[in-house]
Amino acid sequence: MPQLLIVGHGRMGSLVASLAGAYGFDVAGIVTTQNGHRAIADGVFGHVDVAIDFTLAEAVPKTLPALAARGINVVIGTTGWQADEAALRTLVADAGIGVVAASNFSLGMNLFQLVVADAARLFAPQADFAAWIHEAHHDRKKDAPSGTALTLKAAMEQAGFDRTIDVSSTRAGSIPGTHTVGFDGPSETIELTHTVRDRAVFARGALVAARWLVGRKGWHGMVDVLRSPIE
Repeated sequence: MPQLLIVGHGRMGSLVASLAGAYGFDVAGIVTTQNGHRAIADGVFGHVDVAIDFTLAEAVPKTLPALAARGINVVIGTTGWQADEAALRTLVADAGIGVVAASNFSLGMNLFQLVVADAARLFAPQADFAAWIHEAHHDRKKDAPSGTALTLKAAMEQAGFDRTIDVSSTRAGSIPGTHTVGFDGPSETIELTHTVRDRAVFARGALVAARWLVGRKGWHGMVDVLRSPIE
């Protein structure tokens, strides 16, 4: 079995650990604030094929170099570190490892992104239609708008929708995550919505990405995983 290293043991890291066996992984170890980057650098976890990082944004620029130095491929499930992305891409290329980085690891959300891009392409020539995105998450989520909402907005713009796309956020209670994309015309509204019912969807998606990443190199996103599934 391929060996999986879990970086971070909060809610998401714990879910990954509990589901890893179902996706064909042995858990080589768990990196915590107690053992930290030194344990990675010292190779205390033995042979590792791929790591899944669900930590904090400020930890990614420190953790990824430590993993790259050991030749370990990485699935990055943390958001908010994109200011360092250019430097990290260069690091990954120089180290010859593989990375899957995404703002959202839900398989459904990544398919939803493709649907939204197609919709934006169709609505782009219809000047009477404006577009908007609303996302809702639990009150402990720090970033607003969510990284996923920003990814959806970018996908719509890349598809050719060049008018303003209003983005708004709600933080309340225990909402796992809901994203709605709307197109509004003079007399009608079209809405596309993706709703998460259980946070395990993110852990499952990260494990699918990790399984796909074993033996691969380069910088990838979840759309790459979906477009080139393991046979």
